[in-house]
Amino acid sequence: MIKLIPPVADPNVLVGITTADDAAVYKMSDDLAIVLTADYFTPVVDDPYDFGRIAVTNSLSDIYAMGAKPAIGLNLVGFPALTLPITILEEILRGGVDQARQAGISIVGGHSIDDPEPKYGLVVLGFVNPKDVISNATAEAGDVLLLTKPIGTGIISTAIKREVATPDEIARVTEAMTTLSRAASEAMQKVGVSACTDVTGFGLLGHLHEMTSASRVGARIRLSDVPVIEGARELAAQDMTPGGTYRNLDFLERRKAVVWEGDLSELDKLLLCDAQTAGGLLISVPARRSEEMDRELAQAGVRAVRIGEIVPDPESRIYVGL
Repeated sequence: MIKLIPPVADPNVLVGITTADDAAVYKMSDDLAIVLTADYFTPVVDDPYDFGRIAVTNSLSDIYAMGAKPAIGLNLVGFPALTLPITILEEILRGGVDQARQAGISIVGGHSIDDPEPKYGLVVLGFVNPKDVISNATAEAGDVLLLTKPIGTGIISTAIKREVATPDEIARVTEAMTTLSRAASEAMQKVGVSACTDVTGFGLLGHLHEMTSASRVGARIRLSDVPVIEGARELAAQDMTPGGTYRNLDFLERRKAVVWEGDLSELDKLLLCDAQTAGGLLISVPARRSEEMDRELAQAGVRAVRIGEIVPDPESRIYVGL
């Protein structure tokens, strides 16, 4: 997709598509830039209200990953108005409005189309000082890698679609996918970090690969340190892994982007590549600031986990051990 879009010549475009960053950044003045993103997808839970909340959380995450403050959103809606009750759409939009209100932003309009399958998300506009933009392309060797949410949402969402997820598993994954990354973003802005991205459709390793490639560094992570939502591993063992997760793993292995160190199972590899919805922030913070970052995140109520570090590597590979 990136290759199909011509290079941007406008010098005010501070962040475009070339680094696979989470949002675009456009400089308006020396102390003001706008940050813009769009995201929408099909339902990942059965409850339409919760689906609306999740979709808004996911859309806002891109803005938070850039170190920016979201301001307003526009609804993006696809809905089969002739085959589903309009009350379902009302609940989706109500969930979206409530989640946006929790984030302190307003949804000011949007666009809808007739679509055979429901879809919902947002265009989000945010603001940041150009000097404070956080990119995924500026990680440095020696940085500590922090992850602010557990992985496994893709696997549990697939189990929900196949009607095998338990009520507890549904509750856990819904809580994870409706937790805003606002507090984590504010903490990293306060401390100062090297780089950040949010973990969504390409999975943990896929988004880390984008970071290492854009930053021209490598990374080392430990499987045992990566937090996983309770129940996700067991469901993966029951073949509840979504197709996108398999594609993520295949992409990384074809590019030889990952070096598997130790006796990792296929299930382990799939978990690390699981396609996430509204996943956490993956933060690359200088080691000298990592303890301060830990304190700020803890004070903000964010249960972040150290999963590895950035290392020198001219081929931008990710080394995964047990």
